[in-house]
Amino acid sequence: MENISVLKQLFDNASVVSAIVHTHPDGDALCSGAALVGYLSQRLGKDAVLILPDKAPDTLAFIAEGIEVLDASMHPEEAGKRIAGSDLIVIMDLNELHRTEQLSPALSAANTTKVLIDHHLRPQLEAFDLAFSEPWRSSTCELLYFILKEMEGGKTGNIPISCLTAMMTGMTTDTNNFANSVIPSTLQMASELLQAGVDRDWVLDRLYHCDRRQRLAAFADMLANHLTILPSGISYMIMSSEMQESYGTEAGETEGLVNIPLSLRDVRMSIFLREEEGLYRVSIRSKRGLSARNMAAEYFHGGGHELAAGGKIFWPQDIPSKDAAAGWLEEIAARFLRNETTN
Repeated sequence: MENISVLKQLFDNASVVSAIVHTHPDGDALCSGAALVGYLSQRLGKDAVLILPDKAPDTLAFIAEGIEVLDASMHPEEAGKRIAGSDLIVIMDLNELHRTEQLSPALSAANTTKVLIDHHLRPQLEAFDLAFSEPWRSSTCELLYFILKEMEGGKTGNIPISCLTAMMTGMTTDTNNFANSVIPSTLQMASELLQAGVDRDWVLDRLYHCDRRQRLAAFADMLANHLTILPSGISYMIMSSEMQESYGTEAGETEGLVNIPLSLRDVRMSIFLREEEGLYRVSIRSKRGLSARNMAAEYFHGGGHELAAGGKIFWPQDIPSKDAAAGWLEEIAARFLRNETTN
């Protein structure tokens, strides 16, 4: 892997390091950031902080235990000062600075070395002094693992076990527990982490066996009463703010709902809309043959991977009101399929 020696020198020379991930951090973002901050602080003795544009989901908060985390949505001034005062900034699990949303201006203005570690397509390379961009990786956690392993001369055991556990967790969530985006190095990573002592049963227990009853009830109602499957094989669900309030769901608890319709034989693509203030946040998953990435880029101001992507719908820019979402989805689904067939 190229530029490992350059990164090692940057780490050695820096005293104050900030790792920053995308807004609404998912498992891969939070875990890769936590793993790097843990490595820098525990292994290298650096003043390292993970800066989140907004609060991490409670369902994933366990992975950041033991490291310093700064929530920029709660402490914007402190986050801005930290960014400005960092010797080194490492951007994790995003391909463009605007995906940090309110942190983007401070990052662009920061006169310090910026490093990218990411697995998304079309990275904004000009914004970084050094970039590790490998879109074929299952996850940013997988990419980070092989970077840290090489920095340690191939000795996985030199990496703190909490960091290894975080990377196992992030890789597990981003592959949907090895259901997608798995390549040979993904299984190699998993094997080496197990050999190094990572307790995968504990990881799975924290990820999949600690739900609140409200989450299960919300999933059951959405699938039973709010799942629409079009004749084309595209399905969609829309969760309004009122529904979220009635369910009692918390941040991050709808993660994974979009995957479930794909278990049906006649569903080729699943779209899930969750209302936020003034917009719908969109998650898309697809089976081979339909591009979730193309759908997200063409209609939802987004992007991602071939079978897993996301974006946003704004009103009145995209649709007249939030109540027009269902009709608009059915219209763009037909248009998308026509374009995909033509292409």
